[in-house]
Amino acid sequence: MNLETNYLGLKLKNPLVPSASPLSTEVDRVKELEDAGASAIVMYSLFEEQIQQENKALDHFLNSTGESYAEALSYFPQPQEYHNLHAEDYLDQIHKLKSSVDIPVIASLNGISRGGWMSFARQMEQAGADALELNIYYVAADPGLTSDVVENMYLDDISTVKQAVDIPVSVKLSPYFSAFANMAVKMEDAGADGLVLFNRFYQPDIDLETLDVQPSLQLSSPFEKRLPLRWIGMLRPHLKGSLAATTGIHDASDALKMILAGADAVMMASVLLFKGSGALKEMLEKMTQWMEEKEYASVEEMKGAMSSASVADPGSFERANYIKVLQSFKLDSIS
Repeated sequence: MNLETNYLGLKLKNPLVPSASPLSTEVDRVKELEDAGASAIVMYSLFEEQIQQENKALDHFLNSTGESYAEALSYFPQPQEYHNLHAEDYLDQIHKLKSSVDIPVIASLNGISRGGWMSFARQMEQAGADALELNIYYVAADPGLTSDVVENMYLDDISTVKQAVDIPVSVKLSPYFSAFANMAVKMEDAGADGLVLFNRFYQPDIDLETLDVQPSLQLSSPFEKRLPLRWIGMLRPHLKGSLAATTGIHDASDALKMILAGADAVMMASVLLFKGSGALKEMLEKMTQWMEEKEYASVEEMKGAMSSASVADPGSFERANYIKVLQSFKLDSIS
C-alpha cells in the first residue's frame, strides 16, 4: 500500500500533517508526532503584529543610544542583546526542528497588511523551513472597503512573499469571498503553490455579567469538514497547485473523504489536542484498511476520485445538493 503524496512539491510519506498549533512549540512533541506517522509539521504561526512590535522595540532601543558618546561603542546594543526577541525565537525553533526530525518543516506567517514584516519569510527560509504557509486572517469590517480592494490585498501579499523566497508557499485563507473559485484561481496566478482550506475565524462572545467582549476559542467539530470538503471537490479540476484540507478532520473517514475530493494533504490539530499523537497512528491504520477493502493501491490513485470532475452529478457539490437536502427532510425525524 503506497500512502505517499506530493504536497507543494514535497514528497510526503502519507497525507496526514499536523497543522499550525501549540503542538509544534516543543521539539519532543514534534518527534512524537513524527513517530506516530506525521508526514510533515506546520509550525505555530508567527504574527505580523509580533514582528512589527519587536521591530518598533528594536528601533527604539537603537535610536535611544544614538545620543551616546561615539567612543562608548560597548554601550551600543550588540546583536546578541536582542537575539531573544520572539521572532528570533521562531527562527531558532525552525533550526531545532530541522535538526531533530526527518519530516518537512513548514513555517507559518500570519498577517495581512503589506509591509516589512513580510521580509521575515526570507529569514524563515534561511533558517531551514522547507515551505511557508501564509496564513491570511483578515475581517473586512470597514464598509468603505470594496471586494476588489480586499482581494487585491490578498494577491499583493502573495506576490510580495513569493518574490522574497524560493521555497514553495501555500495560502491558508477563509471561504468568505463573493466568488471564491475565481479568487482561488487568481491566487494561484499570483504565485501561490497551494491553498489550505480553510482558516477558522475565532468569533468573540459577550460576557453578560461584565459586559465585555471576550475572545472565545472552540476547537473544531467533525461537522465543520463539510465546507472544505465541498470546495476542494469543486476546485480540484480547476487548479494546478496543491490543495490541503483543514478544519473538522477528526478520524480516518474524514481524511479519506478529503483525499477522494481531491486534497493532496490533510491537516489537523483539534483531534491531536484532544487525543494526542496516537490519533495519527489510528487514522493511518484505518485508512490503509479501507483502501485495501476498496482495492486502492495508492493515495494518488484515489485522489480526486470524487471531485466534481469525476462524480456522475457535479451539481451535487452545488445548488442541486441544497435543493435535494431540503426536500428530503421530514418533520417526523425530529420527534
